[in-house]
Amino acid sequence: MNLMMLLGGGVLLYFGAEWLVGGSSGLARALGVPQLLIGLTVVAYGTSAPEIVVGVKASLAGSGAIALGNVVGSNIANLGLILGLTTLLKPARVDGALSRREVPVLVLSTLAIPLVLFDGVVSRIEGAALVVVALAYSGRMVRSARRSMKRTMAGVDEMQTAADLAGAPAPGSRLRMGLTAVVGLAFLVIGGSLFVDGAVGLATSFGISQRIIGLTIVAVGTSLPELATSLIAAFRGHSDIAVGNVVGSNIFNALLCLGAAALIAPVQAPFASVQFDLVALVVLTLFGAVSMRGPRLITRLEGGLLVTAYVAFLIALSRPE
Repeated sequence: MNLMMLLGGGVLLYFGAEWLVGGSSGLARALGVPQLLIGLTVVAYGTSAPEIVVGVKASLAGSGAIALGNVVGSNIANLGLILGLTTLLKPARVDGALSRREVPVLVLSTLAIPLVLFDGVVSRIEGAALVVVALAYSGRMVRSARRSMKRTMAGVDEMQTAADLAGAPAPGSRLRMGLTAVVGLAFLVIGGSLFVDGAVGLATSFGISQRIIGLTIVAVGTSLPELATSLIAAFRGHSDIAVGNVVGSNIFNALLCLGAAALIAPVQAPFASVQFDLVALVVLTLFGAVSMRGPRLITRLEGGLLVTAYVAFLIALSRPE
């Protein structure tokens, strides 16, 4: 039953995120919202919706280890699995503006995680601060977005394709798009509840820690929208979309998802128990930042190293605690 809840919740999270993005972006277009703004708000927040929903649900259930593992594990998976795989398919070009603006924010937001966890708890005040920084970053991103308009609009197209493949209704009337978004949101809420309950139950049944479940199954499950979008972009020869997708997702996960979970209930985790996870996250982030250090191609070799690092991380987690 726990496995069925986990699988069912994961399916609902995936379809919910894609339908929410598809419906919301279609509705925004029908209302005359610029495509650029849609890409920077609807798409950015929509792809992070599973992490937010699961993190909030885990906090409400008193499972802070899953909420934290979801954020840390998703960010590791985004870099090692998603960026690594898409770069293996096609070397990804790094946009100069992204390397100057977003990559430093990526590094700082990643370093903020061990900083707020150093005392063993992410308090509500720290959670509120993370959310405020996330909203401020969103505002800054919108103001400076015109320089990367072409890349952002291409990202909207890839997200719409992912939504279409997930069965989201084609853009139509405002009512139809609004209903699609509402159904997607409902799928997210229900799926998030099932996913967390199934993960907690599975961990209890097999004697696996909630930390491990959060870092692996939950993290990969909530990263499915980013994985789908990035692979579609890579197959179409637009691996550069995956770079912006991963960077943006990791920033929102570290700031918004962890912050929202801590606002609901303080996220507690003894620093010693998550030290390895945080070191792995920081090292992989720094390697990714070096790969995105300027206008250049992220090579297949670097993509292979990212995937290898992710596999090594999973193998290390499989050792008895």
